[in-house]
Amino acid sequence: MTPQPTGRLLATAEGTDLVLTRTFRAPVADVWASVTEPERTVRWFGAWEGHGAPGRTVHVRMAFEEGRPRASVRIDTCEPPRRLAVTTQDSFGSWRLEVQLTESGDGTELRLVHHLAGTEGLGEVGPGWEYYLDLLVASRQDGETPRFDAYYPAMKEYFERLTPLPPEA
Repeated sequence: MTPQPTGRLLATAEGTDLVLTRTFRAPVADVWASVTEPERTVRWFGAWEGHGAPGRTVHVRMAFEEGRPRASVRIDTCEPPRRLAVTTQDSFGSWRLEVQLTESGDGTELRLVHHLAGTEGLGEVGPGWEYYLDLLVASRQDGETPRFDAYYPAMKEYFERLTPLPPEA
């Protein structure tokens, strides 16, 4: 299977958001656990240490990056099991991210929102988030771990060509 890019840009009052989604056949609480519990995040993103609570900072060891770098993640908002907003700080800078979960019927939609300071580097950032979200999917299904080279540079042009859509109603 060849991964397909799903990301889109949305104009907001504060700037631009990169939004990517995945849908899971699982209750919202189970998907929430996949993005917040350290024994589950290690399978698709990285292990984290610290006291996870609003206003606190945890430290993540990236499991799928070269050299397994560390990142500091400040928890800005935590509204279980629907919304987690964080600010990350690592050698690449600071990023504001949100995970929003919506349960519908027998499934849950995960919406990853990267609040962008600008669109420079989107050709690298977008494929990276597609890769991580597919790692999440694979970790929940005990599936084969995707290979990053199927995402980058393959999706670079797609993300570089994105233009912001008007704000959602």
